[in-house]
Amino acid sequence: MTLSQRLKETDWIDVILWLFRAVIIILIVVGIVRKLFFGAGVAYSTKDWLDFITSGLSQGGLYALIALGYTMVYGVLFMINFAHGEFFMSGAMTSAILVGATLDSTGFLDSQPLISIILLIFVSVLTSMVVALLTERIAYRPLRRAPRLVPLITAIGASFFWQNLFRGFFGSAVKPYPVPESLEGRVNIMGFDFLKVRIVVLIASIIALIALYLFVQKTRTGKAIRAVAEDKDVATLMGIDVDRTIAITFAVGAFMAGIAAVLWGMTFKQVNFTMGFVPGIKAFTAAVLGGIGSIPGAALGGFFLGLIEAVGPPLILEGLNLPGVHQLKDVIAFTLLVLVLIFRPQGILGEKMAEKKA
Repeated sequence: MTLSQRLKETDWIDVILWLFRAVIIILIVVGIVRKLFFGAGVAYSTKDWLDFITSGLSQGGLYALIALGYTMVYGVLFMINFAHGEFFMSGAMTSAILVGATLDSTGFLDSQPLISIILLIFVSVLTSMVVALLTERIAYRPLRRAPRLVPLITAIGASFFWQNLFRGFFGSAVKPYPVPESLEGRVNIMGFDFLKVRIVVLIASIIALIALYLFVQKTRTGKAIRAVAEDKDVATLMGIDVDRTIAITFAVGAFMAGIAAVLWGMTFKQVNFTMGFVPGIKAFTAAVLGGIGSIPGAALGGFFLGLIEAVGPPLILEGLNLPGVHQLKDVIAFTLLVLVLIFRPQGILGEKMAEKKA
């Protein structure tokens, strides 16, 4: 075959993608090598790196909790519910303003921190579930057999609707989120000091993720959700109420988002009506990273994304001598999304899920 024939048969899009992959990999390797072996940027201690890792894992746990709503709805309806970030926002806003402010002003928050957190989670979860069920019943169910683009556009419209509704209820100003005094400061573990709230968030996230996995795998309702995800028509013939099961799927996803909302509020200590957008997009990125439709994949993708966001800027970007590296964590997150879509579009656990369905 002559050179001209080879050039004609070459897919130049593939060539460009391979060059893009090579450039990204080279930049990552150069950044890590310059940071670790040549001391580029700020010198961090072991304690600093442990803080980065702990912060990344706790943040990743929050992404994982939110990502479960995306991946469960996609697994059942094959649609991206872009209003899910607003389910998360609604729980945070309502629990902070209707419950948190009262608990904080009366001193109950600090005197009974455990009961206060349970009350905050209860109100947050209840609000998120109500918003999710209303959205599913009014906006999504009538469009269940419509072309996929129609529910997607509806989801974006629902997102704007809930944003502006809660803006009307609670105002557009940033609201403080109450945090018990017992969660302030640091705790010493094996000679290292960690932020208490980050440790609590990490542990709570892991417990919630394990509980959800057991619910889906071991309970009768969880089996019904998996059956509907496999084939709705066959599930109907087996006596499963598909509409009810889909509503439960939305409710369960919103339940996890409501938990994440309280943990997020206690971590960042403020909420507002637009707070669901960026965490929602990050959670969607985590779901795609892990394998959209896979619950373990969403959890893994969330933790991985949070860790990369925390460790990537000091480890890679500082090695490349980029300015303001800690303000570029969003660049890290979405670059990771692009790389996943190029290298492994089915996600980390996507292939395994596809084999099970086959």
